[in-house]
Parts: sequence; structure tokens; C-alpha cells
Amino acid sequence: MVVQLKLKPSPDQATVLESTLHALNQQANRVSDVAFSERAFRNYALRRLVYAEVRSAGIGSQAAQHVIKKVADAYATLRANVKAGNYGKLGSQRRKRVESRPITFRIDAAHSYDQRNLSFAVDAQTISLWTLNGRMKDVPFVCSPDALKMLAEHKRGESDLVLRDGMFYLAVSLEVFDAEVYDPDGFIGVDLGIANIATTSSGYTAAGRKLNRYRRREQRLRAKLQAKGTKSAKRLLKRRARKEQRRAKDTNHVISKRIVAEAERTSRGVALEELTGIRQRVRLRKPQRVALHSWAFAQLGEFITYKARRAGVPLVFVDPAYTSQTCAECDHVDKRSRVDQGTFICRGCGVVAHADRNASRNIACRGGVVWDAGRTSHVPPANPEVRG
Repeated sequence: MVVQLKLKPSPDQATVLESTLHALNQQANRVSDVAFSERAFRNYALRRLVYAEVRSAGIGSQAAQHVIKKVADAYATLRANVKAGNYGKLGSQRRKRVESRPITFRIDAAHSYDQRNLSFAVDAQTISLWTLNGRMKDVPFVCSPDALKMLAEHKRGESDLVLRDGMFYLAVSLEVFDAEVYDPDGFIGVDLGIANIATTSSGYTAAGRKLNRYRRREQRLRAKLQAKGTKSAKRLLKRRARKEQRRAKDTNHVISKRIVAEAERTSRGVALEELTGIRQRVRLRKPQRVALHSWAFAQLGEFITYKARRAGVPLVFVDPAYTSQTCAECDHVDKRSRVDQGTFICRGCGVVAHADRNASRNIACRGGVVWDAGRTSHVPPANPEVRG
């Protein structure tokens, strides 16, 4: 898990931290150029070529290792995206453009620290970390009481120093053990959508009307301010940056917490749709594309996943194919049964149901099948002495 700390450096400390980030990312861009020209994309091969040069620029040994690793990881991610077709097919203009030049890093991009060049004084709520000017001590931080408790109780891994909107943050990874998973008494199916963000087979519906209306309002306001183009309009745009993202994140936290809590209370598991690649698969009219690409598909699934693992709630992912066209009562499949966005009328048995609720029941049923298929057998092994 990751907890976020907000650093409160003095003006002098902030200046040193900013110059350190800039220097590290300048070196990362130089290392990226070497990796691209020499076609050396793996960590150890790249280290042999550039480590001495990075160290001679005044970068500490551990920071230099992280700079090289960051570049190697960036090229690994690029290769994975190219292989998955995220930059288009072979020969496409976008893919050619991506593959024809080295990766570049923003001057204020995040940088990783570990236990060798970063330490915590949790009780005093301060950190000590490496900078270009040597070890900087007693940098205060603030966070929520829950984050502070987790920081004190769990083993810490790498941390990322982030500069965002003129403020410094530290994203700290923690090793949190999963709770023991219980044997579920059925599953709660969760159907994800845009009109209704989440609909469960147990009766809970998280309507998306309010959030969608807020997004449309923010979109109109951004367009208006961008068209105006004055200094005051740009200041307002900067001040409102990521506000919509934070609202959606908070909504996803509330929804995921309620779903997992209900599953835990009723000793059931959670069945989710496997929505990987949905943006590439779905074809929509132009007015609908903004709504599709603004919705945090993966984020809600990630929130449900980590909350379920912490609570010991069984979680399975199922194939969502035809769940909105299948009748949960008689299993009849007909795309005409989905009359409109909210209504399902089975062409086989005639049952009338809410479309999303019907789909969530199908997902719950598939969840049970997937769980049984992968369930560990509780039947005692046969005694070889008694065998035939």
C-alpha cells in the first residue's frame, strides 16, 4: 500500500529539494539518450555505460542507481505498451514517432528514495533525505492519523519524492499483509457503468448522475476559460487543476468501502467484471467518448481489490460478455431483451427487471462458478494403505 505525506520544508529547504529534482531528471534524460543510442535498455547493461558519468555530475551513489533504474523501467514500460498495441499497429505514424526518439522526463518528475538515502522520525513527523547539498535533516511532514499509524506499524519500502503545484509530497510504499480469506457464502456481483457507477446484486446502486453532471460542468468551464485565454483565466485553470479527479477519487473510495463492508458483514465475496482493454474494445459516438474516457474504470476496481484483501473478503474477476443480454432467471440470451439503458425484458420468460441489477446477478452467478473452479479442495487425501 502507499501512503502520501505532505512535506513542509522551509523556503531554503524547498529550493534545495527543487534543484535536486531538476538535477536528477537532467541526468535521467542524459542516461535515456545513451540508452537509446546504444540500444542498452536493461538496468545492468545501462549501468556499465553511464554510472561513472552520473556520479561525476555530483549525484550520490544510491541516487545514481535510482536514476538508471528509472530509465530502464521507463523503456520496459514503453516496450510493453508497444507490444500491447497501445501506440497503434506496426507502421502507424504514432508508433513510428514513439519508437524513433528517446524517452524524456519532465524536469520536475518524481524520483525514488530508499532506506539508504531516506529515513523517518515518525514520532517527530520529520524525514531526513539525500540532496545535492548533502543530507537534509528535520524536514517536517503532515498526514492523516491513519497514515501516520500505518507508517509506524508497517515495513517501509521505496518512496517517491513528488513536486506538484509547488508543493512537495512523499509517496511511501508499505508492506501490509493480507487478511486471511474466509470461505464465502455466495457472491455480490458488481456491475459497473456510467449512468450508474456501480450496481450490486444485493440492491445497492451508486448513481452516477451527480458526478456526471459535475464533470459536464467542469468541462464547459474549462472550455470557456481556455477560449478566454487571459492571465486571470489561466490562473483559475491552474487553481482548479485535478479538482475533478479528486472528486471522482473520493466517490470511488466511498463506493468501494460500502461494497466491501457489505460483503464482509454478510460473509460473501465480491465478483467484479474484467474490464481490461474496454476503452479499445468499445465503439461509441463522439458525444459519449468524453464520458467513457473520464470514468475511472481501473481505479474503482483497484480500490475494491485492496480493500477486499485487507478485510479478507474473497474477490474474483469474471468475463462480462453478454451479462447485460442474459436473463438472470432463465439464462436466455437476446440482445433485444435490453430495451433501454435501465430496462430489461426477457424475450424468453418475459421477466421485467432493472437492466443493471439483472447484469449484477449474472456477474454474481459467474463469480460463484469461478470461485468453485479455483477453490482449494477440502476433501481429505486418500489413504494409500486402503487403496485397492
